[in-house]
Amino acid sequence: MSPRKPKIDNRKRILPPSYRLPALDPDFLLGDSMRGVRFMLEYAKAEEMLRRAGIRSTVVVFGSARAKPGSHHYEQARVFGRIASERGGALIRNGGLHDNVIATGGGPGIMEAANRGAADAGALSVGFNIRLPHEQEPNPYSTADLTFQFHYFAMRKMHLAMRANGLVVFPGGFGTLDELFEMLTLLQTEKIDHLPVVLFDRQFWDRLVNFNHLVDEGMITAEDLKLFTYAESAEEIWSNMIKSGLSMHAVRSASD
Repeated sequence: MSPRKPKIDNRKRILPPSYRLPALDPDFLLGDSMRGVRFMLEYAKAEEMLRRAGIRSTVVVFGSARAKPGSHHYEQARVFGRIASERGGALIRNGGLHDNVIATGGGPGIMEAANRGAADAGALSVGFNIRLPHEQEPNPYSTADLTFQFHYFAMRKMHLAMRANGLVVFPGGFGTLDELFEMLTLLQTEKIDHLPVVLFDRQFWDRLVNFNHLVDEGMITAEDLKLFTYAESAEEIWSNMIKSGLSMHAVRSASD
């Protein structure tokens, strides 16, 4: 009879982080070397769920997170969310797909108002929320299964652009300006196809940005001023979008 082999305690080999499956190792996944993977996952998860829900195209609404219910800007954003949802195809499954679904950054203020208007119409709406130190939980009006959380601003903005059939920009601060000028740059450089861009409250925008000065200084062309229009009411926003060629059944994606 051969002698018994002594029992070996192998815990020191299977307990260290090196032995964890990579996909189940939070320390590894959240490390510096996996930043690219995390970036890709933020793209892939939202994309899969949007496809599953049949969201083919969106109308994106930007604006201040500080706008309060009852304010003019908030209430007009809410009315627009309802109008776009009722008239743009969000309530209709066109071949199993929804078009011109309201999409926002998912937070409070103007974002909440637009999602709320879609909810008033009984339509789906998307909230691309961002994790911030002082903000923010998602607003209570975006569709639960279409409310996403992002760490990376860049991927959040990519998702906002990818399905956009139209863009409405209400007054806002740094974040709103960042989002507006990125979209205008994508249009100017033809990284995305034409889509209607409507700025709400011309007095605000004229005081904030002297677009004509950019033309006068040769920084943009006069043609670039045709990339957007202005509106003073929710109905005028919708009217300008239709006049500017809002598609009722288009798929829009950012260029690779």
